[in-house]
Formats: sequence, C-alpha cells, structure tokens
Amino acid sequence: MNDITAHSGPAKPFLSDVRALRDKARRQIEQGAVTESYGADVDATIEILQSILATEIVCVLRYTQHAIVATGLASEGVKAEFTAHATEEQGHAMQVAERINQLGGVPDFNPDTLTARAAAEYKTSADLVAMIRENLVAERIAVEHYRELVRYFGDGDPVTRVMIEKILAAEEEHASDMLDLLQTHGGTER
Repeated sequence: MNDITAHSGPAKPFLSDVRALRDKARRQIEQGAVTESYGADVDATIEILQSILATEIVCVLRYTQHAIVATGLASEGVKAEFTAHATEEQGHAMQVAERINQLGGVPDFNPDTLTARAAAEYKTSADLVAMIRENLVAERIAVEHYRELVRYFGDGDPVTRVMIEKILAAEEEHASDMLDLLQTHGGTER
C-alpha cells in the first residue's frame, strides 16, 4: 500500500515506498542518522562543526575569564552578563558536539588546537571596556560566520542549518547586549 489519501481530495502518491524504506533502514543500520537522502558531505559537515565547536569553546573561555577578572564599581552588571553569555555559549558547544556525534564524528575538545580551529580569538584585558569590545568583535565574527553556514547548508542538511540558525539568533542577541554595554560604559557614542 503506497498511497495515502488526503482528507477530502484524491489519493496522493506517497513520496517513498515504505517497505523499501524499512528494508533499506535495516540494511544500513550502522550508518545511524545519516541516510541516502542526506544532502551534504558528511565529512565536510563534521569538519565545519568541529570549527564551530572550537569557536563556542573559545567564547566560553573568554567570557568566563572576563567575568572573573572584571573589576571596578561598574563591573557587577557586566560580570553577570559575561557569566550568562558563557553559560549560553557552553550550551551551543554541547549542541554542536551532539550533532557531530549524530553524524558519526567524534567531537574534538583538544585544548591544544582550539584557538587554531576557532573563528573567534581568545583575547583578554584588564580594562572593562576593552573586554566588552573584544566580546562584541567575537560575536560579530560568529554572526557573519554562522550566516554564511546557514546559506551553505541550505536544504542539504536542514537539521544542522536549523541548529546553526538558533545559535545565530543567540549570537545576534549577544552582540546587541555587548553593544549596549559598550555604549553604557563609554566605549562608543549612542
């Protein structure tokens, strides 16, 4: 039985022969989530995701370090924002690592190669405004990079694309937060 009947219209052919899908799924069980309809290059996707993972980890480390070393009368609100962003970046890293795993890869958490694989840089400072500015630069880099990747994945890997779109939305919010902090603390004019 290959047909599914619409609610009140003529029968529409099912997109795939369900029996054939079942047989194929059983024969190719060792491939996990990657099926023949996966439209991207799995190895290239994993490599790109490793770079995103490194970027997110570097951001976690930078935000965490900034949250700890920020000082001064005006630093408490900034420290709280840095801490919140570090937590969110950690969540992004976990999502990306899980996707790498789903695609049959092994997430690379090697600290020796993190900064070389990351789009963002790990820059620190003792100056509160410089910290905010550096985090804003990193968020802007992530926003541009992730927008490119959304276009790259398109319909070839909608699961990865949607994940990156969600992370992109958070990174845009982070950039906006950093700009607000920068303006509040005299780093730019309003």
